Amino acid sequence: MRLSTDDLYLLGQSAISAAMQAGALIARHAQRAVAVNTKDGGTSLAAQVVTEIDHLSQDSILQTLRPTCVRYDLALLSEESPDDGARLQKDYFWCIDPLDGTLPFIEGVPGYSVSIALVSRAGQALIGVVYDPLTRTLYRSIKDQGAWQNQQPFKPATPAQTLTFITDKSFAQDPLYHATQPELERIAVELGYAGAKLRLQGGAALNACQALTQAPACYFKFPKPDKGGGSVWDYAATACLFQEAGAPVSDIHGKPLVLNPDGSTFLNHCGVLYGSNPAIVQSMMQLYRQLHPG
Repeated sequence: MRLSTDDLYLLGQSAISAAMQAGALIARHAQRAVAVNTKDGGTSLAAQVVTEIDHLSQDSILQTLRPTCVRYDLALLSEESPDDGARLQKDYFWCIDPLDGTLPFIEGVPGYSVSIALVSRAGQALIGVVYDPLTRTLYRSIKDQGAWQNQQPFKPATPAQTLTFITDKSFAQDPLYHATQPELERIAVELGYAGAKLRLQGGAALNACQALTQAPACYFKFPKPDKGGGSVWDYAATACLFQEAGAPVSDIHGKPLVLNPDGSTFLNHCGVLYGSNPAIVQSMMQLYRQLHPG
């Protein structure tokens, strides 16, 4: 079936409700001791850790969204459940990360959120909802209906004098880490900024959101051979948010993110790149080609 504008609006409201309810659950358990387990996943710690709160949040979200699956014939892809392949058969699927940034949550630091997207079988994000339970900030977007931060239409932050680059903590172990640092300063100066700062922090969803709210900024993840680098549920919601905000989002080569791949959901092979403006993104693509020729 084809979803109408009204359908997307109603599904967006369901996603918002699901994200905020799950966020309230997460907030109740923040700063408490939780059981930490491991699961099969990528090679990074962030891809392997899981807590009881991840599962409780997923249960809460699915309680809200399952009725929409029946009504609109939607598939489900959620981080803490096996991929049943239905997303490759049905016209649309919910793409859910019930607790993005599990490591920051365990550590008791900011950077975790709930991330929910509706994605077409062709791999286009049509709805994107990210909820930060710590600050109670809601980011939401619907294709062709705009992007919002809480109750206000989304407006990027007033540009600062420093260009901020954001990625996760695992980048400190990346072979390109030391070569990248001085190049980020060079990019900032060439683009007319006073300098650059590199922040290693948080989960993928809020890292991407901050590339908009703390402009000028860029969130990036370079490709790597090891399985990991984030999955489609880490990026689908913010891909919609960026598209509706008119900001560039792509893989490291400038190609659209493949949000419904036939096979592994990991995006380690292509990396991700979110920027508050196209010039920053172009400079980062050139940098990666320079550091990783061929």
